[in-house]
Amino acid sequence: MTIKEFAKILNISAATVSKALNDSHEISATTKARVIALANELNFQPNPHASSLRKNKNKTIAVVIPEISNNFFSKAIDGIESIAQEKGYHTLIYLTHENYKKEVGVLKHLLNGRVDGVLASMSLETADYTYYNELLDKNLPLVLFDRISDQVETAKVCTDDYHAGFIGTKHLLDTGCKKISFLAFSEFAYSCLRRKEGYIDALKAYNIDFDESLVVNCTYDMVSNFSLLNNILKKRKKVDGIFSSAENLAILTYQICSELAIQIPKEIRLVSFSNMQLASFMSPSLTTITQPAFEMGKEAALTLFKIIDKPRTNYKDVFIEMKSNLFIRNSTKRY
Repeated sequence: MTIKEFAKILNISAATVSKALNDSHEISATTKARVIALANELNFQPNPHASSLRKNKNKTIAVVIPEISNNFFSKAIDGIESIAQEKGYHTLIYLTHENYKKEVGVLKHLLNGRVDGVLASMSLETADYTYYNELLDKNLPLVLFDRISDQVETAKVCTDDYHAGFIGTKHLLDTGCKKISFLAFSEFAYSCLRRKEGYIDALKAYNIDFDESLVVNCTYDMVSNFSLLNNILKKRKKVDGIFSSAENLAILTYQICSELAIQIPKEIRLVSFSNMQLASFMSPSLTTITQPAFEMGKEAALTLFKIIDKPRTNYKDVFIEMKSNLFIRNSTKRY
C-alpha cells in the first residue's frame, strides 16, 4: 500500500499522514491517533528510501563540530536532532578536533553529495574558508552556527558575543576588579573576537585602559595553556579578575589556583562562558555566561531545512543572533 492509498482511507492528505507518522507538532493529537491506529491495524510502514529517491534527497544532514566534550556542542546537537528527527532525517556527526586539516578532509568528503545539507561550527585553526565556499559553489545547503565567519556568504546562527563579552567584564568590574585578564580560545574565531571587543568596551566604559598583555591567546593544547595561565596567575598582584571565553580554560584556572594556593574569589574572581551543569557544584560555584545551546542548534537546523526545501531562495543574508545569560555564583563573590 502506498502512502496515498493509506491517506485516501482516512480522507486526509498524504502529507498529513507523513507528518503524523513522524510525530510532527503541526498535526493534532486526534489525527495522529487515527493515523497510528490504522497503521498498526494494516501493518503499514512507509518506504523512506523510495520517498528519498522521488525527491532526489538522501534524508541525511551532516553536522561538523570541533569537539563533543564541550557541553555547548552536546546540547546544540540535541537541538539539531530534535528537528532532524521531526523531519525524518538522519544526522551524521563529524568531529574536527579543532584541527584545520581534519576539517578540510571532512568538507572534501561532503562534496560528494551524500548529504542534503551541512551544519558547521569552525575549528580554532580555521583561517582559510575556501572549502566552505566550495560547498556553496556546489549548491549544497550550508548553515554556520556558533563559530562563524563573515567570509562565508551563507546563513548564520550565533549568540551576541559582543554583548556577552561586555556583561561578563562589567560584572567583574562591578565586584571591584581592576586588572582583568581575558582568556581567548582563538585569535581567528569570529565569536572570540567579538567577545574581546565587548571586554575592551566594558573597560573603556569604566575608564580603565586596555592592556594587551592581559589578553592570553590560548590553544587546543592544554599543556601549553597550563603554562600560559600559570604565568598569569603567578603575577596575581597584577591580576584580580579572569574572564574565560571557554569552560575548559576555567577548569584549568581552578586547578592552577589550587596548586598556587590562590583563593577564589577572595584573591581573584572568575567568570567563564560555560554550559556545564556542574558549574553550580564547583568549589566555589562558577559564575557563567551560558549560551542557549539547545535553541541555537534547533534554530540552525530549522534554517537548514528551509534552505533544503527552497534551494533557490537566497539565504546568505540570514543572521540570527541570540542572547546569552549571566548566572552569578560564588566565583565572583565580593569580599
